[in-house]
Parts: sequence; structure tokens; C-alpha cells
Amino acid sequence: MGVTDPAGPVMDRDEVDRALARLGAEHEAIETSLLALQDHAGRRLLEGAELTGTTRERWAATEASISLLWAYFDAYSDALRDAREIRSRRRWSSREDLVELTELLRGESVTVAGSATATANAPTLLSAAGRLSERFSLAALVDRMNELYATSLDMVVTADAVWSALPARIDLLAAELQRTRKLAHSVGVRPGEHPAGDDLERITRILTKLREDVVCDPLAFWVPAQGSSAPGGGRPDTTVYDREARALEEVRREIDAVLTVRQDAEARLIRLRDVLSRADRTLSEARTARGEVLAKIAATEVPVVSGPPTALQEQLATAAEYRRQAQWHRLSPLLESLEQKAEDELLRARESLTAVTAPLAVRAELRGRLDAYKAKVARHGLAEDPFLIERYDAARRMLWSAPCDLRVAEQAVLRYQRAAAEALGAPRMPRQDGPEDRRGEQV
Repeated sequence: MGVTDPAGPVMDRDEVDRALARLGAEHEAIETSLLALQDHAGRRLLEGAELTGTTRERWAATEASISLLWAYFDAYSDALRDAREIRSRRRWSSREDLVELTELLRGESVTVAGSATATANAPTLLSAAGRLSERFSLAALVDRMNELYATSLDMVVTADAVWSALPARIDLLAAELQRTRKLAHSVGVRPGEHPAGDDLERITRILTKLREDVVCDPLAFWVPAQGSSAPGGGRPDTTVYDREARALEEVRREIDAVLTVRQDAEARLIRLRDVLSRADRTLSEARTARGEVLAKIAATEVPVVSGPPTALQEQLATAAEYRRQAQWHRLSPLLESLEQKAEDELLRARESLTAVTAPLAVRAELRGRLDAYKAKVARHGLAEDPFLIERYDAARRMLWSAPCDLRVAEQAVLRYQRAAAEALGAPRMPRQDGPEDRRGEQV
């Protein structure tokens, strides 16, 4: 190895054989990779697509890179074939053969001629602007091919990944969208008439535009992986798709609610009529009770009972008309509002009846208390006590007379209770201010 040439020390026969074996393996691996790239589905799709934007720019550069790759590979193959021919001349290569092999295997012995189109589309691939050829060593040529292959494969794999993921998902969502549109139309949810109908129109426009953009410019929908240098490192950008899928799901829930209204509308309308009818009957009962209270109870303020609200009956008629015309999207919110208002109206009617009949309830409670004490006195053998009979009759006349003064009647019942308690030997009941009779009872 004392002999040298511009490529460095002259290689011996073993070094030449090892270098040829390594270069042959590299040649086979490069050829396999290039053929795989040539047959890649993504590359074929890119060749036949009407590209726009970032994808069109990168594909133009990638096509130039792939053309240069094959030019580099052809030059590499020629150089390797020449080296093998020189080595095969003799079993024991001469010094001149070894010098020539050293230059071929280690020196910048490979000249690659580039096309004007390739250099125009990929200006960084050649060392100087305007140069249509460049010299390489075989090692440098392999490095250059690896670099071009990686960038070309990245572009092809990225586009193929987007095309494999997004259009199919968009098509599935579009099919679901069409089913939802038909369902919406059947329940009266239409654009311009219902917000959900407007949402369906908007989602349709966005999905149509999204699919066109994905097909024409797939690289615009790619999110590279941070810190990854592997070809195709990253994921498709599904932000727009995911947003519209969520919007469609919300619309579908609204339409399901409308469908539920269509199925249950008649039963709900019947329940509404029943609730409002009960409220009307309760108010009618309250008005009747008010007249009775005014006639039977004296010195009592009785609240006025209002009539049934006509607005609810009008809204109920509107709801029935919506059902008849199959305007389910309008019926749904109206029914929900009416159901709450009807329950409130029934509660108000019941509260009104309770307020009106309160004096009658007080009178009934006093009557019951008076009779209970009379029964207790009778059990103890005091039913014939003249004083107790007098007190009982006085209280009874007040409670069973009309109009009844509840305040005075209550005092009479209390006087009878105290008299009964004393007669039975129980502790005296508390007195209230007022004149007393001969037995210490208030009059």
C-alpha cells in the first residue's frame, strides 16, 4: 500500500473485494427501494391527481428528485459494473488494475448528467446553479441517493397517509349526513325554518369543500411529528372533520328529540288537556267555595278567585294545529313550555282553593273539637251538667249559625273546654282577658 494516487493509498485485492461486496449489497438495497417507491400507491395517485397548493409545489420537486435518483442509480450501476469488469480481468489484479480500481471505488469518478427540467425544479440538488452535471465518489453518491430517497418517500408516504385516512372518513360522515338530512326533512326540519336545518346545510358545504381540498392538497392536512425524522412521521390533521362530526351529532340529537315529540305528541296533548281541565275544575270549585264562605262565615276576608287563563288554551290549540300539520320542530318547544305552565296553573288553582276554603276548615276544626269534648264529658257521666250544657249549646249555636263569626265561636269553644276540664278535675286552661262569670270562666 506504499503506492498512492489522487484517491489515496492504493487498495489491495482484499480491500477491493470487500468494497465491491459492500457496494453490491448497497446497489441491491437501493434498487429494491427505488422499485418500491416507483410502485408505491401514493406515488401513482400523485401522478394522476390534479394537485394544488403545497402538495403541487412539493410534488414537482419530488418528481425531479425521483428522476435524479434514477440518474444517480444508473451512474452508480455503471460505475459498479466497470469496477467488477476490471476486477474480473485477472485472478490476481495487477498494480495498474488496483490503481484504476482505487480511483473508481474511492475517487470522484462518477459523473452524473442532469436534465434542465430536473435542475430547474430541484435547484438545490446540484452544487451550483446552471450546472447540468456533477462528479461524485461512490460513497458520496450513495449518501446523496439516501437523502433524495428519504425526502421523496416522506412526501409520497405523507400524501398517501392523508388520502388513506381523511377521504374515506369524510365519505362515511357525508353518508350519515345524507341520512340525517332525509330524517330531518321528514319531521319538518328544513333550512330557513329551523336552526338544525341551517346547520345541516353548513355542514354539507364544509364537508364538500374539505374533501375537495384533501384530494387536491393532502399535505395541507398533515401534522408532522415533533422531533421525528422518519418518512411519514406525523398524523393527518382531522380538526375540521372532527368539528363537523360533533356538529352533526348535535343536530342528530335535536332531530331525535323532534322524533320523540312526533311519537308522543298525541299522548302529551291529552295529558295537557287533562291537567288544564283539572285546573279549571279546581278554580270552579274555588269560586263556588268562595260564595259559600261569604255566605256562612262573617267578618272574614276571602281572596278573589281568578278565571282560567285563556292564553294557555290558545297555545294548546296552536300545539294541536302544529301536530295536525306535522310541524314537529315547532311543536317540540311549545309542548315543553305548555307542560310546565299547565302544572304551574294546576298548582295555582289548588293553592287558591286552599286559601278560599281556609275559614271553612277552621270552622270544621272547631266543630270537631266541640263534639270531641262533649263525648269526653259524656263518658265521665257529666252529660246532664246544666252549666256544661249551657256552654255547649252557646258554642254550637255560634258554629252552626250563618254567618258564623269564627272569632266569637272560637271563644265559645274555649269556654266550654275550660268548663269541661274543671268539671273533670283537670288543671284549668289558661284564661284570656275579659270579664268572668260566677265560676271564674271568661264570658
